[in-house]
Amino acid sequence: MKLLFVAQRYGSEVFGGAEAFCREFATRLAARGHEVTVVTSCAISYVDWANHYPPGESVIDGVTVCRLPVSRPRDNELFNPLNVRVNAGYRPTPMYLQRTWMDLQGPHLDSLPSWLASNAGGFDVAVFFTYLYWSTWAGLPVASGMVPTVLHPTAHDEPPLYLALFDSMFRLPHAFGFLTPEEEALVARRFRVRRPSVTTGIGVELDVGVPPASVAAFRSSHGLGDDPYLVFVGRLDPHKGTDELYAFFTAYKASNPGPLKLVLVGQPIQPVAPHPDVVVTGWVDDGVRDAALAGSFALVQPSYFESFSLMLVEAWAHGKPALVQGYCDVLAGQARRSGGGLPYRGYREFEAALDLLVDDPSVAARLGAAGRAYVEANYRWDDVLTRYERFLAATAR
Repeated sequence: MKLLFVAQRYGSEVFGGAEAFCREFATRLAARGHEVTVVTSCAISYVDWANHYPPGESVIDGVTVCRLPVSRPRDNELFNPLNVRVNAGYRPTPMYLQRTWMDLQGPHLDSLPSWLASNAGGFDVAVFFTYLYWSTWAGLPVASGMVPTVLHPTAHDEPPLYLALFDSMFRLPHAFGFLTPEEEALVARRFRVRRPSVTTGIGVELDVGVPPASVAAFRSSHGLGDDPYLVFVGRLDPHKGTDELYAFFTAYKASNPGPLKLVLVGQPIQPVAPHPDVVVTGWVDDGVRDAALAGSFALVQPSYFESFSLMLVEAWAHGKPALVQGYCDVLAGQARRSGGGLPYRGYREFEAALDLLVDDPSVAARLGAAGRAYVEANYRWDDVLTRYERFLAATAR
């Protein structure tokens, strides 16, 4: 098939769940013989959408990547207060304010609609990733009139999802791709729209053997010695729950002294206060990330807003137990179905769950083994891609 993917950012240096989802599927489908093109922005950061990559076409891992320049980087002095007004202010929010919010949010690609008008009709299917951004909001209406379209909303229960701005947009795609049953149920409740759909999840590599030397090098480079550590992998962002995690962990250590550390693997969007038991690695490559997971005591996933947690299933592939945010339906659902994680709601449950893992290593081992078995049964890449290919072929027809 000839496939078009539309995403707000794209590249191995881009750190984001939806972006990783798009890149993995694009690369792996190209390797299976499909002709895959991605149209995206020149930005690397969602904070300001500043142009980083050169515009034009290139080939990355067998995928043709067409980058369009961002017309206007985000002006956060204008956007941030409007974002609060639109998502947390009085209701109903006037439509002109919602449209202004979308325009300022970006990434604003003036040339995207015309690019799609000229090119989308030459593909079998056009696939859009993430409902939230201008690239989908402005691009989906153009493409849906020319080619069968799929929207992967990567939706979670957050204020923007309830803006009337998206009511008509969710009626445009010919089919939906979901990451979890919870995401599918959320979209059905919110938009009352019926379309063909598939729930894919994201595949993971099951052969995750990490050389002991790599784990030792990671520990040494971050001064961890032989200390056990919890690990978080992802964007260090208050919206991802990392501020709360920091507060919970430091409170735990104040009343539970010992060698346990917290390792935050990812790029902070704001400085993290120094603490002797908290390590911040900054951005790392995949090999270092895998070493961090392999050497960990357990993964912690504190986000309130997830449509799927790739890091959660990757930790389970390593046989690691997990502590997950119980107020997030998706994370709680993944933990419940797998038997590989302990959901917590608030500090006291966080403390109790962590005490259970620390005090009884056999519990941690059973959770890790259950998570690994769940991943083997549901997230083998060949199975995920075969299911997805059938779905795309049916959508194209």
